[in-house]
Amino acid sequence: MVETNARTREGVGMTSLRTRRRLIGRLRDQGITDENVLSVIEQTPRHLFIDEALSHKAYEDTALPIGHNQTISQPLVVALMTVLVLNNDIQVKRVLEVGTGCGYQTSILSQLVSWVFSIERIGGLQKQAKERMISLGYRNVSYLNGDGFDGWQSNQPFDGILVSAAPRVVPDSLLKQLGIGAKLVIPVGSSDHQRLRIITRKVDRFEEEQREAVRFVPMLNGRR
Repeated sequence: MVETNARTREGVGMTSLRTRRRLIGRLRDQGITDENVLSVIEQTPRHLFIDEALSHKAYEDTALPIGHNQTISQPLVVALMTVLVLNNDIQVKRVLEVGTGCGYQTSILSQLVSWVFSIERIGGLQKQAKERMISLGYRNVSYLNGDGFDGWQSNQPFDGILVSAAPRVVPDSLLKQLGIGAKLVIPVGSSDHQRLRIITRKVDRFEEEQREAVRFVPMLNGRR
């Protein structure tokens, strides 16, 4: 299990609070204005979600490898997707996350909603993330080693769904698991051309908005 103490969590040098605050300033400059989201990102030790050899890059606004051919998303994308899934007329309490990865996005969501349901197709990666999350005190999360295309039928409907990998088309099963008024935030497209899409479920239809160009790992079927 990942072990932490106050010193490692607070960080020193390139992982210090001062370095984190510089990141928050850059996120503000790039249009992130939600102070609750910014505060959580500032407080969350991103350097503990990546390999120690890369910790000096933890608070740069860049994606980093986490093994298994996966990456931790850049902070700007994490902040943007979090704002988009939470900025809603309905109260967002229960969020489905597709793609646990190293657990960083999971940890951000867990500090802002009542419960996170997180799916990851790579069992070993999710096991590490779960141990890390428990060690850091983030416990309002349920984990499933499963196929993200299926969603999590037994716990739907969700107040929001956030997907951290890119399918070529929006999975119909995820749309069906949205509650009325809930949003699906998902990157969609090929490996070289993806757009972030926000789909809101209404009583009798879905409304869609296309946003920034992004780059995520492809969303794959199955689990391992």
